[in-house]
Amino acid sequence: MPEYKYQAQDSKGKIVKGKAEAYDENDLQKRFHDAGLLLLEVKPVSKQMALKPLKKPKLANFCRQLGTLVKSGVTLVKALEIIANDESITDYERQLYIRIRDRIVQGVAVSIAMEELEPAFPPLLIFMLKAAESSGNLDTTCLRLAEQYTSESQLEQTAKNSLTYPKILSVLIVIVVAILFGYVLPQFEELFSTMPSLPLPTRILMAISDFVAHRWYVLAVIVILVVIFGKMILKIPSVRMTIDHIKVMGKWGKLTKVIYSARFARTMSSLYSSGIPIHSCIEISRGTIGNKYIEAQFEEVERKVAGGMPLSSALVDVNGFVSKLPATIKVGEETGMLGNMLESVADDLDFYSKQALLRLTSYIEPVMIVVMAVAVGFIMISIIQPIYQSYQTIGAGS
Repeated sequence: MPEYKYQAQDSKGKIVKGKAEAYDENDLQKRFHDAGLLLLEVKPVSKQMALKPLKKPKLANFCRQLGTLVKSGVTLVKALEIIANDESITDYERQLYIRIRDRIVQGVAVSIAMEELEPAFPPLLIFMLKAAESSGNLDTTCLRLAEQYTSESQLEQTAKNSLTYPKILSVLIVIVVAILFGYVLPQFEELFSTMPSLPLPTRILMAISDFVAHRWYVLAVIVILVVIFGKMILKIPSVRMTIDHIKVMGKWGKLTKVIYSARFARTMSSLYSSGIPIHSCIEISRGTIGNKYIEAQFEEVERKVAGGMPLSSALVDVNGFVSKLPATIKVGEETGMLGNMLESVADDLDFYSKQALLRLTSYIEPVMIVVMAVAVGFIMISIIQPIYQSYQTIGAGS
């Protein structure tokens, strides 16, 4: 609920100043009138709020509620009040929606109000709402956006869920190896010190064990520095470009190309179906791909399309998209159903992405189990080998 700074006068003529929360100025005026006070001056108190992007599930929920309410005949201001009073949303979301409502009351368009709150709302949402305000189909556009953000969120969640088990295995491998090096192997140090010579694997193993057991803090510092400097290096544009290029190479690239193609197709479909010019559709869609290497190639795509070349022909040479994407767009251009064809190919690619992620997980799991078995097996062999050799020496001496 917004806060207002007020100046009022009571029945005896005394001036009262202070701050109060209210839904709007009319609500504050009514409350002061009921209390027997005359409101002389009121100013909204602008609170500084750290703006951060809303996550896709939040955007999907907001667009779905807004589209449903507007479609039911509820005014935009009232719809935002209903959404802001939802107990399931966070305080940050509530403040955003109240700010939008206050700006709409002041006569500002909803798309402009959202643009003022950058980066809370993505460019795709803002541009589509601008087009919806011109065409008068705000409810349809919001519901279409809700479907798109839901689909993208489900794909991202599928990817996260697919990697959950490999992540658990990775943690288990680290824990098991740490226990072996830090606790189990030091128990054999006294035994091995009495042996005249140790095999090379055992010497390497004991050196690592000694380091982990007695200088673990050095290892911790190294890990922290690697993480910090790793994040700094990844922010370098040239490094980021190289990594994104690697993502679309090889067998792994087959999967990522499908995901990037699906993102581009779905965004293009939503924008084009809302009546936004093709050059604006391309400009906005390139920012939703999530790969700097592919996005850099769109400067040439935009130049070709601006020169009169069909979008399907301009996308053929883009390294990072599946060949099915430009082929489907070409069919849409020839039949005059580009929006529908983009939506269709996006659905197909989303389904393929989910299936590919599940297959990828089925490959990762046995590989990690083998890695864990090899690591533990190497440790056990390195321990058993010198003990076995010492028994052989004793047997030969007797």
